[in-house]
Amino acid sequence: MNMNIQDPAVVKKFRRTVYIFFKNNGRYTLPWRKTKNPYRILVSEIMLQQTQADRVIPKYKAFIRKFPTVHTLAKAPLSEVLREWQGLGYNRRAKMLHQGAKVIVEKHGGKIPLLYNELVELPGIGDYTAKAVRVFAWNEPEVMIETNIRSVFIHHFFPNKVAVSDENLHPYMGEFLDKNNPREWYSALMDYGSHLKKTIPNPSRKSKHYVSQKPFKGSDREIRGTILRSLVSRSKSLPVLLKELNFPQDKIKRQITALKKEGLIVIRKNKAQLP
Repeated sequence: MNMNIQDPAVVKKFRRTVYIFFKNNGRYTLPWRKTKNPYRILVSEIMLQQTQADRVIPKYKAFIRKFPTVHTLAKAPLSEVLREWQGLGYNRRAKMLHQGAKVIVEKHGGKIPLLYNELVELPGIGDYTAKAVRVFAWNEPEVMIETNIRSVFIHHFFPNKVAVSDENLHPYMGEFLDKNNPREWYSALMDYGSHLKKTIPNPSRKSKHYVSQKPFKGSDREIRGTILRSLVSRSKSLPVLLKELNFPQDKIKRQITALKKEGLIVIRKNKAQLP
């Protein structure tokens, strides 16, 4: 678009649009927005990966009650962590969070690292999550992108483009970033983007990085989740597990092997159980 994004008037107008929406429609009640505790922010960011906020709220509250500090999480057996995680899916995230807590206790004295380079060294922490922790816990100005943020910038600045890359968006994000209060700015962007996706054709579909969600029914994700849920209460023999799960046995066996390899279940004497 023919727009000078360095023009103060352009910056002011765009920020005003985002902040007015946030003032009138912001999701201020989200529990992770009521804290600056780095541990709680980290938990929420891991939970929110590929998961809707409404689904995360009750699980986040229950998880924090069960594991109120990074020390309690690090000391807990993985089986307890997986039990609390049930219902969120992508259970490997729970294992990475648990491993990360151990590293934080052992290497950082139980304090969530502030530095980006130290955050991305933790298990399961990528570029976005490290920056999000820095933004929401310490109000550090970072240029970061996720699906809702991406939707806002594509909608406003690339409405007639397709296959828009994140590299195209970064200059806009950098210029419009509210460096005085990045915590509020990103909360506002995310809520505005979520609103756009519900009210107009999803702008993020124009992104070069857009990947459509595969159906959950009958997927490997469903099978993995069903296996773990079946083992929450007690261990089960492999024949019993294969019999009670309503999926093709070859697919169940394949996911049992994968879960064992990832350390999410263990097999002892032909019985499967949580670690």
